[in-house]
Amino acid sequence: MRILKAIAVALSVTVAGPAFGAAGPAPPSGNFSFQGMFGTFDRAALQRGFQVYKEVCAACHSMRLLSYRNLLDIGLSEEQVQAIAAEFMVVDGPNDEGEMFERPARLSDRFRPAFPNAQAARLANNGAYPVDLSLITRAREHGADYVYAMLTGYGDPPAGIELMPGMHWNNYFGGYQIAMPNVLFDDALEFADGTRATAAQMARDVTTFLAWAGEPHMEDRRQMGVKVLLFLAILGGLVYATKRRVWADVKH
Repeated sequence: MRILKAIAVALSVTVAGPAFGAAGPAPPSGNFSFQGMFGTFDRAALQRGFQVYKEVCAACHSMRLLSYRNLLDIGLSEEQVQAIAAEFMVVDGPNDEGEMFERPARLSDRFRPAFPNAQAARLANNGAYPVDLSLITRAREHGADYVYAMLTGYGDPPAGIELMPGMHWNNYFGGYQIAMPNVLFDDALEFADGTRATAAQMARDVTTFLAWAGEPHMEDRRQMGVKVLLFLAILGGLVYATKRRVWADVKH
């Protein structure tokens, strides 16, 4: 059983129940603004998504690949990000006496982890290990569509199905039984921009934030790709015109 749980941890958001490794149904398209060749991230959704992560998800899930300064890219001001970072204490040092000490986080610090180590994380979650979310949308098949479907896919199990102790039914999670409970409920938060924090809205916003975290330079890459294609199209036209002019007097 321990081996099966270890495999499930490596392949899932949290430890699954029976049918380890079994894939759930393909999720429907979330129709996110960042999908498609010319897609971009909605800055308001990113900021709301960060709030959902900070106030809900960060209690269990870390994002160790992000630094606080990265939040400048989602439209927050430097003063806002400094205030957010200062809410967290990080270990630094050694000092002049050779001792480690705690200080408020700075822009250059990575996001403070939810737990000091994996053992503490498992102990706090009945043996389940909440995975790091930095690259979750890139690590899962169907990416953001899967994450959104999973967050909104909780429900009652079909008749005749008995859940394992501590498990919850999810229509899109591989194996259908997931250790993470449903944590998104209508009006659990209050968004600064006045958007109503329904469960579906919070799931959509936090999925947008996680997709950005997994590929923060996506917009720059796509813009560069468009510029390269335009350049190649113009260059191709000039080469063709030059060829026609150079060989205009040659009989074929």
